[in-house]
Amino acid sequence: MKKYILYIFLLVGLANCKSSKRTKVVTKKSRVETQDAKVASRTKSNTTELTSTSTQIVDYSKQFLGTRYKWGGTTKRGMDCSGLVHESFKAHQIYLPRISRDMAKKGNKIKLKQTLKGDLLFFKTGKSRRNAINHVGLVVEIKNNNIYFIHATTSKGVIISSINDAYWKSAFVEVRRVL
Repeated sequence: MKKYILYIFLLVGLANCKSSKRTKVVTKKSRVETQDAKVASRTKSNTTELTSTSTQIVDYSKQFLGTRYKWGGTTKRGMDCSGLVHESFKAHQIYLPRISRDMAKKGNKIKLKQTLKGDLLFFKTGKSRRNAINHVGLVVEIKNNNIYFIHATTSKGVIISSINDAYWKSAFVEVRRVL
């Protein structure tokens, strides 16, 4: 009888233990340590925290590679370009507007040559009825002066493309940094 009770407690304990991607470890720091950390992070041009966050966001977005296109979609069952970016940032407690033209009003506009992993690329494609930004991509890699970004296309779903592709180069409008 004691063995059964022990097994029940063990099963209940294991069933209640689950991990979460959103769990953050919080430690108490002295006021001086906190201020020193803030000053140090401001003085670095590319802090570890931002690099880590952008890497996490990019890695999260890659789980949707191959997902079919669905206008207004935000899940693995179907995704559109702004849904992909919105959900990837939202998973890391960064809330962006749901529509690409509204996303293009957030963060800081930067030059293309200043682009880093995690920045957002905005486009006006031929399908734009109002001559407005209607497509967004998330920079996943910069290699040999070539910028690669993940996005959702109507024909191929979620893919990684190069800004140097003729179509994307001609449709490119701006880069924004939201991190």
